[in-house]
Amino acid sequence: MASHAPLSTLPPLVDRAGAARWRSDWDAVMARFVPGLAGFEAALFAAAEAVRRGAPGSVLDLGGGPGVLAERMARRWPQARVALLDLDPVLLALAEAAVSGSVTLLEGDLAGPSWLIAARRHAPYDVVSVVMTMHYLHEERARALYRDARAVLAPGGLLVVADLMPDDGISSVMTAMPSIVDEAAAELAWAGWWGEVTGTPALAPLVQERRALFAARATAEFTPDAAWHLAAARAAGFTEAGILWRCGRHAAVAAVA
Repeated sequence: MASHAPLSTLPPLVDRAGAARWRSDWDAVMARFVPGLAGFEAALFAAAEAVRRGAPGSVLDLGGGPGVLAERMARRWPQARVALLDLDPVLLALAEAAVSGSVTLLEGDLAGPSWLIAARRHAPYDVVSVVMTMHYLHEERARALYRDARAVLAPGGLLVVADLMPDDGISSVMTAMPSIVDEAAAELAWAGWWGEVTGTPALAPLVQERRALFAARATAEFTPDAAWHLAAARAAGFTEAGILWRCGRHAAVAAVA
């Protein structure tokens, strides 16, 4: 299994208390970037339970970072097999220190199809979520991710993709609306979080590994309108696709396999 090292071999400061604080701060930072984040999560949970007529049996959170959403899924659906996939070694270490035992951690790179090797070991999934991750990918890879997600979903399974995706039907309104209420404060909080984490001596080996992984990468900042996502989902073979949630320029697409 492509999981990270067990908790006992991680740097000593990556304990449950330290990880809990960093993850709580991460949650607060993400709330600055995604208006109405709590409302999105409520919509995700409700849709998953409606489609499956109860709690899903298996869930995969792609690009799940330090495992905040995955942990909430595991708590809401204690009988479900919840897996989180990410590439960042720092975020995976924080996730493992906090959710080890309740969430399966998978290491994989969404920039290519290789992540499917790890994900398929636990497939099929009833629910796959991709939250604030798609914009890191270039257009063709983002399109391919819809196909790849479809491949690991059970028949009737649900894919939910949330990101910055304006409504092209009211483009003038979308353009006039800020994507973030206070962008300067959000960026400062983001930089501050990473500054504290990467400046922690015990995390130095993981920070070095992270820098090597991402040295040649640049965020694609691919943020097409919602219509693009709906078309990509349908082209990937999903039988239904529509907008599940919206708050300003951020939205979530739900697609049924």
